[in-house]
Amino acid sequence: MSATSTSESGDTAAFRTFVWRRLGTILALAPLGVWVVIHVWNNLASFRGAEAWQQSVTQPSHPISAMVTWVVVLLPLALHTVWGIGRIRQMQPNNTSYGYFGNLRYLLQRVSAIGVLLFVGAHLWLAFIHPRFVEGHPERFADIAREMRHHGPTLVVYLLGTLGVAYHLANGIATSAMAFGIGTTQKSQKRMENLALVLFVVLLFLCWSAIYGLWQAGA
Repeated sequence: MSATSTSESGDTAAFRTFVWRRLGTILALAPLGVWVVIHVWNNLASFRGAEAWQQSVTQPSHPISAMVTWVVVLLPLALHTVWGIGRIRQMQPNNTSYGYFGNLRYLLQRVSAIGVLLFVGAHLWLAFIHPRFVEGHPERFADIAREMRHHGPTLVVYLLGTLGVAYHLANGIATSAMAFGIGTTQKSQKRMENLALVLFVVLLFLCWSAIYGLWQAGA
């Protein structure tokens, strides 16, 4: 193989990696990130009672809209998962040698990704697949409220799972901005870190508020 062919092969691999990184980032921010915020907001209907929660969370306005929503969510989720697993396999944390805050964020982003993947899988099974395809009905407000109130492991899983989601999404927005050239200077990077912190706190507050609403209703 000539040096020219080797160079072209390397350029192609680098371009493919670049495209996958941008695609993985865009899919995480646009469909998935927006849907997560909307889904959490809808779950705040738990404070208004069973009927309001069922209508907000489990009863789409039209069957076609439900199908489109799941395609828009599940397909990007699958692609982002494949991309993320590849990133995790390539990670080389050096926190013991360099105790920088950025290194800690890097490690937490990868660790939270694993936790979020496990949580999302459990959530899809418990809240969507099992009730609809095994029991033959959408998830019931009384069922999830009872689990939150009286089944400790479920409550802990949701508290920790949403903690991971909030961090992974908020920190991902900040690091994505840097990847797209928005936060290139030290000052702009500091602003993005502050933005990530604010987003994390706000999103976690909304998540835990929704969980509290369900826990309270379970009484």
